[in-house]
Amino acid sequence: MAHIFIPKRWRRIPEREATPEQVYWNRRKFLAAAGATAAFELLPWPLKGAAEPLAQRNQKYKLERPVTAEESVTSYNNFIEFSDQKDAVGQLASGFKTDPWTITVFGLVGKPQTLDVKQLIRKMPMEERLYRHRCVEGWAMAVPWTGFPLAELIKSVQPKASARFVRFRSFYRPDEAPGQRKLTSYPWPFNDSLTLAEATNELAFLVTGMYGHELAIQNGAPMRLVAPWKYGFKSVKSIVGIEFLESLPTKNLTYWHDVVSHEHDFSANVDPEEVHPRWSQKTEKVLGTWQVRPTQLYNGYGEFVAHLYAKR
Repeated sequence: MAHIFIPKRWRRIPEREATPEQVYWNRRKFLAAAGATAAFELLPWPLKGAAEPLAQRNQKYKLERPVTAEESVTSYNNFIEFSDQKDAVGQLASGFKTDPWTITVFGLVGKPQTLDVKQLIRKMPMEERLYRHRCVEGWAMAVPWTGFPLAELIKSVQPKASARFVRFRSFYRPDEAPGQRKLTSYPWPFNDSLTLAEATNELAFLVTGMYGHELAIQNGAPMRLVAPWKYGFKSVKSIVGIEFLESLPTKNLTYWHDVVSHEHDFSANVDPEEVHPRWSQKTEKVLGTWQVRPTQLYNGYGEFVAHLYAKR
């Protein structure tokens, strides 16, 4: 019998009590049965110790495929800080402490500051978005993320005119992250960057929840970036620092570029025509069902981002 993995922070329930997948896929039917039809687009998600804002689904961002089962999304994870074995990450990350958590914003901004994640969530316009996600390794998923536009945070810290890049840095806590203890020669902490134009694009999303509740640790709690037109490694997990720069360094450009520069270019846009030394990008396999689908340029988000890369 299959088992549902639930991080230790939440009560472990018998599988018979878990909400069936088909109920989640059809929230209107479920909420109508509960006498809540009028509120079917309001999806509450709790953050421990914080107020519980209602996150309304943004209907602008639609999917042409079913949402991936949550069990698949939380049990198959790339999070090398904990393990390079995808099915081991959830268990190894279960004791990782995400409360309290702060994010430092610094560099070329008019208002550098250290932000408490709970307080930040209360200030931002929270919403739910259904996004496709594509890994450079060839697997894909579709997730209901809860968060707010990255552009809202950027606006609040007032980038200087000379700022051209936004660099995201994850944590370095080898006492809690066995992957960081094991891979001592790797350039910790994990980091990656977007251009300022990419970071202020409407798709760039700072995520604090998923499937109607707080973000799972193995998926990047308490806050991660989601840039759905790029390969997943660009969406930095468990962010502790956001730096605004005029230019990027040649050394430590990004984490994976430093580790295997011949495999990853800076832009990392999803592209079916990309020639990768290890994985064909022409098709993708959907997590859980392993259905094979053709890869879409920019992961299907060309209408939102193609102008960023048009030759001038």
